[in-house]
Amino acid sequence: MHIGLVGLGKMGANMRTRLRAAGIEVTGYDRDPAVSDVASLADMVAALPAGSRIVWVMVPAGAITHGVVEELAGLLVAGDVVIDGGNSHFADDAAHAELLAGHGVGYLDAGVSGGVWGLENGYGLMVGGDAATVEAAMPVFDALRPPGPREEGFVHAGAVGAGHYAKMVHNGIEYGLMQAYAEGYELLAAKDVVTDVTGTMKAWTRGTVVRSWLLELLVRALEDDPELAEISDWVEDSGEGRWTVDEAIESAVPVPVISAALFARFASRQGASPAMKAVAALRQQFGGHATKPADGA
Repeated sequence: MHIGLVGLGKMGANMRTRLRAAGIEVTGYDRDPAVSDVASLADMVAALPAGSRIVWVMVPAGAITHGVVEELAGLLVAGDVVIDGGNSHFADDAAHAELLAGHGVGYLDAGVSGGVWGLENGYGLMVGGDAATVEAAMPVFDALRPPGPREEGFVHAGAVGAGHYAKMVHNGIEYGLMQAYAEGYELLAAKDVVTDVTGTMKAWTRGTVVRSWLLELLVRALEDDPELAEISDWVEDSGEGRWTVDEAIESAVPVPVISAALFARFASRQGASPAMKAVAALRQQFGGHATKPADGA
């Protein structure tokens, strides 16, 4: 199989490497010529087998993704497929699918989780679209997902839009989990009763009911910087937490934990908070997200 990959940033470049390691030929395009395999999007499309091309789009959500899809609509032909693996809003998927369908081009939306660790561990995949198109792209999904049973790292979540909707909810849950670990860290550190905060949290990583990969990543961050002195407590939000809360309001579904975690990130931009230092450290650990250095660091 030979596919195209648009966007070779932190995740896109790692995905190209993982796909190639699985025996899938990849022609990647990025606006940065230092990492791109070809000089233009048109050159990338020309390198693929017409009528059965698969082009994976891995660029920032919103206007940039829409611009790439529009350009691909003018370059691809009937039988080709576009997969949007970025963090697009699920409502954008229907418009992209309709635009491409006018050219006979298929469309899938793929929620992707794994961050900068996906190259080594594989990516959790949530996909929306019709079954036949999903099946045609399954070798790509199998190469990217974690080893083990397919159903533990991949789901065909539903029709177009379902993949990005599932990823949106996934990220909302992630907000709540990170906030709970961060608040626990702050409480442990608030008194001198527990003299080994990092060790205590590390002891939770096996056997306890709160063990998880996120907890392991927080321990890793604390081992590197026990006081989190090198990192600011200012925490960005990617937008998916906001979308999750918006959808909860639309559907009258109570999401108090996710809402509180989102608002805590807003509060992080107003004053010092050890808990928000922990959230910032977690985002850096799992996703390579930028952090702000602490004052004087």
